[in-house]
Amino acid sequence: MSDLHRKIRENRYGLVKIPSFSDSRGSLSISESQNLPFEIKRVFWIYEIGEGKTRGGHAHSTCQEIVFAISGSFDIFIDNGKEQQTFHIDKPDTGIYIGANVWCELSNFSEGTVCVALASEPYNSKGYINDKDEFNKVFSK
Repeated sequence: MSDLHRKIRENRYGLVKIPSFSDSRGSLSISESQNLPFEIKRVFWIYEIGEGKTRGGHAHSTCQEIVFAISGSFDIFIDNGKEQQTFHIDKPDTGIYIGANVWCELSNFSEGTVCVALASEPYNSKGYINDKDEFNKVFSK
C-alpha cells in the first residue's frame, strides 16, 4: 500500500490521482485495483444533473468510493466527523476517495457533468446513513 493510500485510509477521504498518458491522439487514464485503495466491485455514473440539484447527502457504513468528474465539474463536501472540507473536482484523472462513515454531498455541477464512481461493494440500501443528524451523533468529535 502506498503512502498516499495509507494517508487517505487514515483520514477516510482524500484526492486520488490515477495514471494518465497523453500524446497527439489525446489522453488515456487507467484505473486498476493495484492503483486504488480497494478492489472495485461496482461502477456507476451520474449525469443529466439539473441546475441547482445535489447528489449524495449520505455516508456509507462499510462501502468505499472514488468519484471522478469524467466530464465537467462539481464540488464535493466531505465530513469525516473530525473535519470538513470541500473539494472542486474537474479533472478526469483525479477523483475523491470517500471512505466508510464519511458524509458527502455533491453540488455545483457544471452543465454536461458526468461523474463516475468506483465502489468497493455491491449496492446495499441498508448500508447508507441518510440522516445528517444521525451521522453527527455517531461520528462527530
